[in-house]
Amino acid sequence: MTIIIIINELLTVMKNLHLFLLLLFCIGFQNCKKNQNQKDVKAINTDTEVPINTICYKALYENDTIELKINTLKNRKITGNMVMKIFNRPNKVGKLAGEFRGDTLFAAYTFIQGANTKVTYKNPIALLKQGSNLILGNGKMETIMGATYFVKGIPIDFDRVKYKFKTVECEMD
Repeated sequence: MTIIIIINELLTVMKNLHLFLLLLFCIGFQNCKKNQNQKDVKAINTDTEVPINTICYKALYENDTIELKINTLKNRKITGNMVMKIFNRPNKVGKLAGEFRGDTLFAAYTFIQGANTKVTYKNPIALLKQGSNLILGNGKMETIMGATYFVKGIPIDFDRVKYKFKTVECEMD
């Protein structure tokens, strides 16, 4: 009788050992897969963040100047920098991130205003491409829960505008 009890105990221990080893194997396999996925994501992000094209623009209106640098990435997303020097106002310096939908670039402009580096603003912009030039559109905006958007259903005006961008040579960074 004691031999049967000992055999049952050994079988229980071995069964638990198998379950333990299986669990250990699954955890190890999952970690390996997770690390590989992180490497794949890093490779993809690095690859898509490399600009395949850079174009610089400048818009002049009365005493205002806007300088714009647009990078087209491999994934067709757009990044860039924009400096708005509006007469009698603090300069706005920031970055663009967006994409073209048809002939219009829709982007978020994240910027600081003047010397106040503690407050960051974010506004949508729309730029219509006409030939090699861009036109900064005027659209009705609304803010919902701290985020500013163009109002849906109200078209963006590209006819009665101040800022029309012409291509210029890019300055060294």
